[in-house]
Amino acid sequence: MIEIDFWNGNRSEIRQLYERDILEAVLKSTIKKYGDFSIKESFTEYSGTEESQAFREKNHHLLVTIAGNQKFSDEEKMVILKPIAKNLLGYRILIINNKDIQKFKDVSDNQLLKKYAQGIPKTWSDAEIFRFNNFKVIEEGTFDDIFKRLSDGKFDYVTFGANEVLSVFESRVSKFKTLKIESNLLLFYPFPLVFYVNPSMPALAKRVAEGLQKITDSGELDAIFNNYYSDIVDVLQLDKRTLFVLTNPLIPKEFANLQPNLVGL
Repeated sequence: MIEIDFWNGNRSEIRQLYERDILEAVLKSTIKKYGDFSIKESFTEYSGTEESQAFREKNHHLLVTIAGNQKFSDEEKMVILKPIAKNLLGYRILIINNKDIQKFKDVSDNQLLKKYAQGIPKTWSDAEIFRFNNFKVIEEGTFDDIFKRLSDGKFDYVTFGANEVLSVFESRVSKFKTLKIESNLLLFYPFPLVFYVNPSMPALAKRVAEGLQKITDSGELDAIFNNYYSDIVDVLQLDKRTLFVLTNPLIPKEFANLQPNLVGL
């Protein structure tokens, strides 16, 4: 039996659960060829520098992150170029202060939205994407303190992917009674989640690629997605929001043509 060291830190709880389920399905689908397995899951929170060293210094076997993550640009890794969550992380929902509800309801084009400052934790890839699109960005602090600073008025809003905004709000934001999920706007850019594998483990990379193809072909990948997100369009009313499409300058060419498609969710 092989033990797989899976780093699953620095993300919302719902992402941890979803990404673990996908990995488990991938590995189960390949038992006949590669043998049985166990998963050693690490939830350690790393700084940006430490995260980039997940393979070289921390010796984890694999992780899930966004395609084109710049933290890993100078690191050796093997990337499985197949999205595991239908780019749902790239549909961005705002969290704002209650006092600003009308201000954001009046936003009809992204030029107006660009007048307001977005708070983004330091080293998150989103910061570079929004700066490239000429949005006002305040990049500082951490995931743990971002909502306190939003509540204190240090910036106007934060954004999270449609796949995690409800979980984030429930677990981290709801204690701030002045904050709410904004109901009018939806931002989009290519931001697919993919597996990164330790470069010293080509057999594991091959297994993950084959397993991911297997669960895609069998429909299991869609089944897991639907188990978590089948009602996400209705719950967040994604199809009723004003949509702004942004460019992601960091995205690998394989995903550059990803476009919003709510029908596919």
